[in-house]
Amino acid sequence: MVKVINRDSYLNQLIAGQQNGLIKIVTGIRRCGKSFLLFELFHRYLTDHGTDESHIIEIALDDISNEQLRNPHLLLRYIKERIIDGELYYVLLDEIQLADRFEEVLNSLLRIKNVDVYVTGSNSRFLSTDIVTEFRGRGDEIHLYPLSFAEFFSACEGTKQDAWKEYYTYGGLPIILSMDTEQKKATYLRNLYESVYMADIIDRHRIANRSEFDELSHIMASSIGSSCNPTKLSNTFLSVKHVTISHKTIGNYLSYMQDAFLIERAMRYDIKGKKYINTLSKYYFSDIGIRNALLDFRQQEETHIMENVIYNELRMRGFLVDVGMVPIRTTDKTGRTIRKQFEVDFVVNRASQRYYIQSALAIPDKEKEAQESQSLLHVNDAFKKIIIVKDDIKPWRNDKGILIMGLIDFLLNSNSLEL
Repeated sequence: MVKVINRDSYLNQLIAGQQNGLIKIVTGIRRCGKSFLLFELFHRYLTDHGTDESHIIEIALDDISNEQLRNPHLLLRYIKERIIDGELYYVLLDEIQLADRFEEVLNSLLRIKNVDVYVTGSNSRFLSTDIVTEFRGRGDEIHLYPLSFAEFFSACEGTKQDAWKEYYTYGGLPIILSMDTEQKKATYLRNLYESVYMADIIDRHRIANRSEFDELSHIMASSIGSSCNPTKLSNTFLSVKHVTISHKTIGNYLSYMQDAFLIERAMRYDIKGKKYINTLSKYYFSDIGIRNALLDFRQQEETHIMENVIYNELRMRGFLVDVGMVPIRTTDKTGRTIRKQFEVDFVVNRASQRYYIQSALAIPDKEKEAQESQSLLHVNDAFKKIIIVKDDIKPWRNDKGILIMGLIDFLLNSNSLEL
């Protein structure tokens, strides 16, 4: 039996949004646990804190027994018939996109003073960010990620290292924890990508050339952490695959993957100039297991996977994450002025907080430490600078003041950046 994972950070966001006059919109990649969060965890919280069951109106629109409620008039009537007093009612709607004219239904519910509305959705129209755009100013988004490593480990038996091997191979979709063989996990992830994620994108955007899109997906999976843009990718297709795909088409394909929450884009940021550079970006997969399944589990470079996992962890903690660039001017042996550019893996921001973070598989000697520290030392401000290494070490500071910590400590301690 799989242990229940409480997902407290997301539950707390739902709790904080109670009665704020907005529609609480739970978004995220399919199968990451949106329905469980709403129908199990939040429902239990409400009843534990005194809400009567009759004041929780819960409808799963993907249940065939609720098929008639996909009609907007019947759905609205069904909800209104259950509001029989002036006390507060919680309306929880799962897979809301299956209801026709659901935008109008939600707008109608907003006009009922004693109703607090929570929705989840995926697939086709609700698969993407469209719903948040539709209800801008009237919607409160809670973006749900697959399990963090800490959440994953809390439900695992065995050591931290055993859990890490599972996590960086099969990712954090919750159902993976219930599967007892590697074959079941791999098959599930392959089928999920093909029959759910890909099918939704193809259907939603009416992509005519499936093979082009598949090829781009594989290229993105094999190059996580590499700088690219649509033009560079178009040139790659031409030189390597001898296929001509316009940069505009590739840009569209990338936006489809982002809207489906399969990948996220980290923009390049000029730290000294304090401005974004739109030439190149990096892309990371929301779930590393899906990324590995795309490559048939044949490209398991732990250094790139580790970088992707660190990026996801930072996003789960509510940070904005960019790729930092530090341009400097120096002189060569002849005295000629040359321009160099150093990269900081992650520039991490949340309100007034900022951190500069490097990801390094290992720092076996002083030479490697100097190499990994170099870009950080060119950042001339007082914000904390951190190197995260795969080694299981206690956090320490080198003589330049840079904090060096182990990956597992970083992932398991939600306050690790404050050490």
